[in-house]
Amino acid sequence: MNYETVLQDMIAVAREAGALTLTHFRRFRDLEIGIKGPADFVSDADRESELLIRKYLFERYPDWSFTGEEFDPVEKDSEHRWLVDPIDGTTNFINGMDYTISIALRRGSETVCGVLYNPPADEMFWALKGQGAFLNGERLSVSRRTDVGLFNIGTGLPTPGLQLYPGAYERLDAIRADVGGIRIVGSAANSCAYVAMGRLTGYYEETGFTDTAAGILFVEEAGGIVTDWWGRGPEVYERTGALLVANPAAHAFLLEKFKDVPRKDPK
Repeated sequence: MNYETVLQDMIAVAREAGALTLTHFRRFRDLEIGIKGPADFVSDADRESELLIRKYLFERYPDWSFTGEEFDPVEKDSEHRWLVDPIDGTTNFINGMDYTISIALRRGSETVCGVLYNPPADEMFWALKGQGAFLNGERLSVSRRTDVGLFNIGTGLPTPGLQLYPGAYERLDAIRADVGGIRIVGSAANSCAYVAMGRLTGYYEETGFTDTAAGILFVEEAGGIVTDWWGRGPEVYERTGALLVANPAAHAFLLEKFKDVPRKDPK
């Protein structure tokens, strides 16, 4: 399978979806918004973006399965599956802040290609497994920082209706006095990409795997470490969403700080 050709199709459709969503984004004050749950919004732009991406990819790869955020999955090929978040950071989007479009291709249990596009910033991230991660053609590497006082850590704070794991504020309290800064980017996918390029030293949050599959690949290809909050691998964090991505020094620091915070194993 020539995944380089597939990657080019992913980049092309991400740009198309970016152009479409920007037409809505520029009039964010007038958007029609629905509410799926606590702090979980959906706009016409989400649905239109997913439909555009789905149509484009099925025209070129009609036998592959598709999982998106806004519509029911399409079950076809058991080997290849698209994971698509048509707008990651919808709360950002409806308030005129940066958002992203995330597309990942899974082959079995591996993510083989990933693309992430930030339309307002015109930043296109991509990666092929084993071939590195890139931003607008420049190869990425995680931060080399080892001084905890200079760490810039990303996270998110869930509302009670979305929180599945206890201890969100306890985790924040465990690190905020030591690190240089805490940042909420507002897009899980973009947060992972920021770790891959060094804007963030690390990032942790409870989030969906559809949102972060591409971003996780970026971090791995850029030399970062990906686990759950207690050091466990993809067999756990892909199911639970308790994601921790960081450079080696920040990863070790965060694991140490989180080890005594309340833990709930997946069912």
